[in-house]
Amino acid sequence: MGRYFNLAVPVAIINGATICGPVEGKGPLSNYFDTVIEDNSLGQASWEKAERQLMETVSKNVLEKSNVRPEAVDIFLAGDLLNQIITSTFTARTMQIPFLGLYGACSTFAEGLAVAALLLQNQDISLCLTATSSHNSTSERQYRYPTEYGVQLPPTAQFTVTGAGATLVTNKSSASQIYITAVTIGRIVDLGIKNPYEMGAAMAPAAKDTIKTHLEKDSGGLSSYDAIYTGDLGEVGKAIVIEMLQQEDINIEHIYDDCGTMIYDLDQQNVNSGGSGCACSALVTLGLILHQLRTKQARKVLVVSTGALLSPTSYQQKETIPGIAHAICIERKEGSE
Repeated sequence: MGRYFNLAVPVAIINGATICGPVEGKGPLSNYFDTVIEDNSLGQASWEKAERQLMETVSKNVLEKSNVRPEAVDIFLAGDLLNQIITSTFTARTMQIPFLGLYGACSTFAEGLAVAALLLQNQDISLCLTATSSHNSTSERQYRYPTEYGVQLPPTAQFTVTGAGATLVTNKSSASQIYITAVTIGRIVDLGIKNPYEMGAAMAPAAKDTIKTHLEKDSGGLSSYDAIYTGDLGEVGKAIVIEMLQQEDINIEHIYDDCGTMIYDLDQQNVNSGGSGCACSALVTLGLILHQLRTKQARKVLVVSTGALLSPTSYQQKETIPGIAHAICIERKEGSE
């Protein structure tokens, strides 16, 4: 099982910033995103440079929103899907903030905030910036086939989200009402799946494991949560998680949804089982979920970002796909205005 941490020092989410691609901008959550781009290339010479611009944009935007200069930030934590997390490292070169690079595949959003929250238990650190990104055209050609090939995908496949999200968090007093109060660091769970078009199924056992661990350790239990969201399991993985938890006598179906099924209109947009990618849970959390917390539509939510830890090398060597999931509990503090 994973490791649950109840934070002695709650960590305030000062602000979040989001940017998404044109496909995501046509989805049902587009009004919750700060910026919708019209062209996935952003005028850059490569898809990789376009993705870097996405992350640089949100990293700068969240600081501007918060009236914070880069030199005031103690640590920048970021990760992405590309080899050697090049989007994050080149963004860190631009930002010139002390940098910790992360790789958790599509779980990187929650991983970044969990690591930041744990670092902020140390009073020598007061301000952390986290960021993550994904781009449909960069990840598809790295992990599967370039989109230009027009490969026909099976119904179980997922559509990589183009976008980025950044979050500024602190352990000091803040005008923010929204706090990270607990985190669960997940463990690797491997169902033995080898097909990269079945990532939802591959990640589902890890999501189940982390959700179960978190709910068993949280003194408030399941009844204290208004909503639980997984990162990007899509329709297939979402159904598997519900069934697996029911077998453990844990029924979350009435308050549960998956960011991969929320970010697109699955009936109208050709995205197969739903969304995936680091930006999937980042966009939904920093867009919709923070809005719900701030407007008092929710008081306490659990965000469980999920990751399929495969690489082109491991796939070519016929390895299985290890799954990981990390959870962050986000609460609106009662009485905070």
